[in-house]
Amino acid sequence: MTFDNANQEPPAEGARLTAAQIFAVAHDTGEDELKRSSVGLALSGVAAGLGMGLTGLGAATILAAVGPAAPAAHLLAALLYPIGFIVVVMGRAQLFTENTLFPVLVVLATKKHIVKTLRLWVIVFAANILGALLFAVLVMKTPALSADLREALSMLGEKTVGSGDFAQIFFSGIIGGWIIALMAWLVSAARHSIGQIVIVYLTTFVVGAAGLAHCIAGSGEALAAMLDGRITAGEYGMWLAAAALGNIVGGVLIVSLLNYGQVMGSGRDIERAGQTLDEVVQDSSDRHEKERNGERSDDA
Repeated sequence: MTFDNANQEPPAEGARLTAAQIFAVAHDTGEDELKRSSVGLALSGVAAGLGMGLTGLGAATILAAVGPAAPAAHLLAALLYPIGFIVVVMGRAQLFTENTLFPVLVVLATKKHIVKTLRLWVIVFAANILGALLFAVLVMKTPALSADLREALSMLGEKTVGSGDFAQIFFSGIIGGWIIALMAWLVSAARHSIGQIVIVYLTTFVVGAAGLAHCIAGSGEALAAMLDGRITAGEYGMWLAAAALGNIVGGVLIVSLLNYGQVMGSGRDIERAGQTLDEVVQDSSDRHEKERNGERSDDA
């Protein structure tokens, strides 16, 4: 069964969207992104990579103010971790981990556009990393920030890359990717900007507070640490590979596939979404009656 947005009626004012209606919004977003030119995707991806640097900068600002040894210093720093996500998501810039949901839903629903999705992933991922590198150069190689703030950001990047071996970072990335893709799904369900901001803040705060791996949010501070000589390019590359793979698995398998399954799995959920309970019961009764009549015809 294929997905048909035409079957989705807009919800009544104040009513929550059904899973099928959220799917329709996310599906449309995915189609819009797959239609964008390579240049447009790349420029948007660079902007997102720069914007995501604000996650590390916000956290480093608090760490520099209170000191990394202060009680609950990293929990306090996580209060500003969502800033980059808010800027990027609300600004509709291309963030790699959001794209483990939107275009994937299009692929699952249409059974095509795999090559277009891979094109989008490659361009956006590379552009996000380039944006993160530009952020790191700006904050570490210019006098824009104080020495204390640069040191705090560099230390944060060193801690991020040194948070575990490949397996630990990979599984941490699975949880991080799950939460970010879930955020994208929930943002699709919110119809007002303030609600979307609250969703982005609460979900990404958990990612920051728990120290979960996010291949783009962590790249700004990690590249800052690399430019500061605290980590090597090889160490950053290992962390990036593990985090990115984990983010893909978490976003695609846990969020995209499960939400596709809950909407499309029965083969009738799309049609039922626009029906009343009495209409669903009547349809079920009619279907069973037809099946019984068919059996009688066969017996005759």
